[in-house]
This record gives sequence, C-alpha cells and structure tokens, in this order.
Amino acid sequence: MNMLTHFNEYGRAKMVDISNKEDTVRTAIARSSIQMSNQVYDAIQNQRIKKGDVLSVAQVAGIMAAKQTSSLIPMCHPIPISGVNITFQWKELTDIIELVIQTEVKTVGSTGVEMEALTAASISALTIYDMCKAVDKSMVIGSTYLLEKSGGKTGDYNRNG
Repeated sequence: MNMLTHFNEYGRAKMVDISNKEDTVRTAIARSSIQMSNQVYDAIQNQRIKKGDVLSVAQVAGIMAAKQTSSLIPMCHPIPISGVNITFQWKELTDIIELVIQTEVKTVGSTGVEMEALTAASISALTIYDMCKAVDKSMVIGSTYLLEKSGGKTGDYNRNG
C-alpha cells in the first residue's frame, strides 16, 4: 500500500501531507464536451433558453466549482486559485452539435490544480445540461480529461505529446 499516497499504514484514507512541498506556479488545462441537437444549439445561440444566457452561466458555475473543489472531493486540499479561464468551441458533427469546454486553472502553491480544472469542466457541462434540458433531454456529456499540467515535483504533462 505504500504506493497509494492517500492511505495510511492501516489502509485507511488520509489526506496527503504537503507541508514540506515547495510552492511553485502550477497550471492545469482540462476538457469536457456536451453533444446536443440542432434545436438546443439554436436556442442557446438565439438566447431562447428561459433560464438565461447558457454559456455565461456555465462559465460562472465552472469558476465557482474550481474554487469549491476541496469541498466536493474529500482528499483535495483547499488551495488559493490564482485564475480560472473557461472557453467554449462549437463543432458541427454529422447530425448533432458538440460544444467543447476547455478550462485552465492556475495557482501558486504546494499542490496542483488538476482536480480543480477537471471539476470546472464537469460542472460547466452539467450546468449547460441543466439549463437546456427543458428543450431536449437527450444531450450527452462527453469525456472529461486532463490535457496539460505544469509545475510541481512530477513535472509537466501534455496529453498530446
């Protein structure tokens, strides 16, 4: 069990001690997506969703989620977030539209922000679903994954190379 850092000597859950880790600039970029019908896409684009401006609300929800990650995921440390940026990109597929959600989270600290970026991407997608479900419940939230991370003892990670 010594390779599993979130377990103590008795095999019980513990929060990793990061008090001896050096503060560095740390960033993480995550991605998620949501596929929707042309009807939902049109309603978002033309501001016909009764709950409001879908992408603006999803951005705010994602930012709030990044800041609250340690309240949602038991072994995450509460960390000061230096910045969060969430962007959206529309993609037309064969018979549906996909909205790609990309989140970038930054901090200066002794632990990384991968979970904060992943949480922001997930909550942004869930918010879009929630706001648009009255139009069409068949939307599909896609894969959520880490694209990049930098800083810290383990070094940099880039999914694409």
